[in-house]
Amino acid sequence: MRSSSNEMASNQPEPQHLLVVDDDARLRDLLKAFLSGAGYRVTVAADAARARKLMAALAFDLLVLDLMMPGEDGLSLTQWVRTRGGAASQAPILILTARGEPDDRIAGLSVGADDYLAKPFEPRELLLRISAILRRSGAAPRPPERLSLGALDFDAARGELSANGTRVRLTEAETHLLRILAQSPHGVVGRSALAGGVGEGRAVDIQVTRLRRKIEPDPANPRYLRTVRGRGYMLTPD
Repeated sequence: MRSSSNEMASNQPEPQHLLVVDDDARLRDLLKAFLSGAGYRVTVAADAARARKLMAALAFDLLVLDLMMPGEDGLSLTQWVRTRGGAASQAPILILTARGEPDDRIAGLSVGADDYLAKPFEPRELLLRISAILRRSGAAPRPPERLSLGALDFDAARGELSANGTRVRLTEAETHLLRILAQSPHGVVGRSALAGGVGEGRAVDIQVTRLRRKIEPDPANPRYLRTVRGRGYMLTPD
């Protein structure tokens, strides 16, 4: 018996959900855009108080916390997470800080942080550290590095689409969509998870239509980028 699209999607994990807490608005926006482009679902908070409210309502696979924030700092927030009880207290934590002295790193690790990255840092290093933490915690299934879409090949790590070795040009928004969808092949990805580097609401649907023109033999009858009514979109590679 052939499984329906919804049945296949139910067995696939959603993108990992990260919480980024930093009082620097510019850095928050940059991290959200970068990590969303890498296929994560990202929620941000400007301070510990907002982070506590979010953690009370949502489940997160990993927390990225700034050490030095007005009011409650990252160390205190880390201690609160570790002592709150339940599964939420086990969420991996990566601390970011402008203070990179050994004593500061020891302080962060001693209260329960999993890793520590000093500012300024390379975004790719942050991404690698997040991936490593999630692998160690068992929270991150490894998505395929390359996907076959008929005559096309998508390299998710590089964000490159090619046809018989010839690169197919993608816009930044199209690359963002494909990367997120490639994290959960044959799984439904909601519009909210796709919106980070594209825009809200109708903007996602418009970008999907444009992307279909590049990857579908017949865009009017999509084979690889399907709509799951009322839920979002699903990438179905070969």
